[in-house]
Amino acid sequence: MSSQKPLWYRWARVYFAGGCIVGVGVLLYKTIIPTDEQLISQFSPEIRAHYEQNKELRELEQEKLIEIVKKTSASNDPIWKTGPIGSPLEKDQRNLSLQLVDKELFHQTKAKEAQQREISQSLEDIKEVEKLLNEKKRLNGKHWWKWW
Repeated sequence: MSSQKPLWYRWARVYFAGGCIVGVGVLLYKTIIPTDEQLISQFSPEIRAHYEQNKELRELEQEKLIEIVKKTSASNDPIWKTGPIGSPLEKDQRNLSLQLVDKELFHQTKAKEAQQREISQSLEDIKEVEKLLNEKKRLNGKHWWKWW
C-alpha cells in the first residue's frame, strides 16, 4: 500500500491553490484594468469631446431607465408586457424605437439654456459696468477735501 497524505493535508493544498488563483486574479485585475479616468484620457481629442458633450444625455437616459425598472418591478405582469420598451421577440414590437430620450430635443434645450446663461451673464456685466460708471461720476463731482 502506498503512503497517502492525510486528508487535512490534501484539503489544505486545495485551499492554498484556490487562494493563490483568486489572489493572482485580484492582483491582475487591480494592476491591468485601467480606471475610467485613465481610459478617457487615452481617447483622441475628438472622441473625448464627444464623450464629454454627451455625458449629460447618457445620465438622463440612465435616469429614465431606472424609472422604467422601478415601474416594471412594481407590477405583477411579466417584464416584456409592463415597460414601454418592446420585446424584440414579439413580431409587432420588433421595429420599435428603443430611444429613451429624444437627442435632438435634449441638445436644443441645452443650447437654449446656454444661450439664456450667456444673456443673463451679459446683463449682469452691463449692470456692473453701469454701477461702476455711476460710482465714477459720483466721485468725479466731489474732491477729497470737500468731505471735511
